[in-house]
Formats: sequence, C-alpha cells, structure tokens
Amino acid sequence: MILAPMQGLTELLFRRAYQRTFPGAIRQAVAPFISLTAGNPSHTASKAMLDVEPRHNEGSIPVVPQILGNDPQQMLALADILAGMGYREVNWNIGCPMRRIAAKQRGSGILPHPDRIGAILDAVCGHMPLQLSVKMRLGHQSPDDIFKIIPLLNSHPLASVTIHPRTGKQLYSGHPDIERFAQALPLIEHPVVYNGDITTLAQYRTITSRFNTVSDIMIGRGILLNPTLSLQIDAGEPLPDDIRLQLSHKFLDNLISDILQQPMHDESKLRKIKEYWALVHHSIDLPELSARQLLRINTLPDLTKAISSLSATTVF
Repeated sequence: MILAPMQGLTELLFRRAYQRTFPGAIRQAVAPFISLTAGNPSHTASKAMLDVEPRHNEGSIPVVPQILGNDPQQMLALADILAGMGYREVNWNIGCPMRRIAAKQRGSGILPHPDRIGAILDAVCGHMPLQLSVKMRLGHQSPDDIFKIIPLLNSHPLASVTIHPRTGKQLYSGHPDIERFAQALPLIEHPVVYNGDITTLAQYRTITSRFNTVSDIMIGRGILLNPTLSLQIDAGEPLPDDIRLQLSHKFLDNLISDILQQPMHDESKLRKIKEYWALVHHSIDLPELSARQLLRINTLPDLTKAISSLSATTVF
C-alpha cells in the first residue's frame, strides 16, 4: 500500500507518527508536491524540500518525492538535487485538480495537451538520474484524455503510473469513473497503481478483486479517516472495536505529541492539530457534535487537554 500525497496533511509529521505507531504497515509514501513555479529548483530550504530531506525522514514511512511543474529543464535540475540526496525515484504530478494550478497547464491542466506531455517526457526520460513515475487523472475536462496519453506513457521507461479515475474538473466530487479505468488498465504497459475513494476494507476488496493486475493501491483520505485501515487490509479482516479504538488513540497521541514538539508558534500548532483532528476524530467514533465542540476551542493547552481526556476516558 502507498500513502497518497495530500498537501498540508501527509507531510513528514504525519508520516513519522504513522510509522512509529504502525511500523511497516504502509510500505511507501509519495510526498506532497515540490512546485517548480518559483523557477528555482535548487531552493533546498523550501518547506517542500525540507519535507523530503533524508535526515528528517529517518523513522518515517519510506518516501518518494513528487514534482509539480511543466518545465523539463527545471525538472531535470530538481532531479539532480534529489539524486544527490539519495533518492532513486521521483513522481511527476499531472493530476492535481486545483484550479489555480490547472489554469497554468500544470497538474491535471496539462492533460488536454498530450503533445506537451510527450515533449516533456522526451526531454526528461533517459536524461535524469532517477526513475520517473507519473500520478495522473483521466483528464482535466474530458475523461477520455487518458487514451491519447497512454501511448506516450508506453513509449517511455516509467517506474509506474498511478491513476485517480476522476477528471480535474470534478475535483473530489462525484464518483471515480471505474469503467474508464477498466478500459485504460490493460492498455498501459507499466505497473499501474489505483488511487481514489478507498476508505473501507470492503472498498479495497472491491477494487482489488476486480482489478487483480494493478501493482498497488494508493490511499490518502481513507488513512486519515481511519488510521488502522492499513492494518485491516493487511489482516484481511476488520479489527475488533477495542483494538481499533486503542490504536487510533495511540496514533492521534503520537501525532499531537510530534506537533507540540515543533519549533512553531502556538497558533500554528493549534491550527495543525485542528486540521488533523477534523479528519482523524472519525476513527475514535466520536459524535460529530462533540468533535465540532473541540474545534471551537481557541487555545492550545485547552485543546490538547480536551483531546487527552478523550483517550483517558475511553473504555477499551
């Protein structure tokens, strides 16, 4: 299983706390993207670059850096830096649906332009010191964009192709287009990773039983909503409720502890904890009303005390 990149969420703090709580449960993570829009891929002090700094990732889920951009020379320059850091693979993001990104023909916005995708692949494949993998959607406006892109992918030596079967215009609404994924899968000559709307063991079983040729499954929001999902998938059965609750609390405690130790202002720590709490609280079966009440707390000590009290009062 691969942890999906989610900006502001599946960052180093999350990956490190997860690995400490569930060692080896997720074999690999793709990091949130490193944007090339600044025009300076050597800016190694950027937050995104620090997120993949190897010394910071000791004890974390093994990570693959991700590039967001459409300038092949910048991609090559960044690949050189990442190779110097010890990485052997980099992922190219051509699936991000954010409007401000897509409007500049980056992320999913480049999918209606197969000629440009082909030119970039020609320029970087075989010229960078890393393997290149691709994460994409079916298209930006049309879900049929992918069928014009597949021959370009097949003609280059890629490590893998991850497909989220929505269009960029859909953002995260509606449902994945499973039928188009089924049409595209046998046409791709590289290992294919499925990504999209797997939040339960049943959904995982549905996808893997139908598409038994996919090389792996990538999960993002499903892990945030239920951190023990990877354990259930590995075991092939749901966890007993008491074990699930205990492990979910343990992960949340580890994550909050790591956030509190960061050299940042209390306001930033409060905001970061609330970002995770808004998602992870689902895994401890807390009523929505109670969760919202905690989100209204405006001081860091009061919030951490309230969350800690939940762990202390939960009966296992």
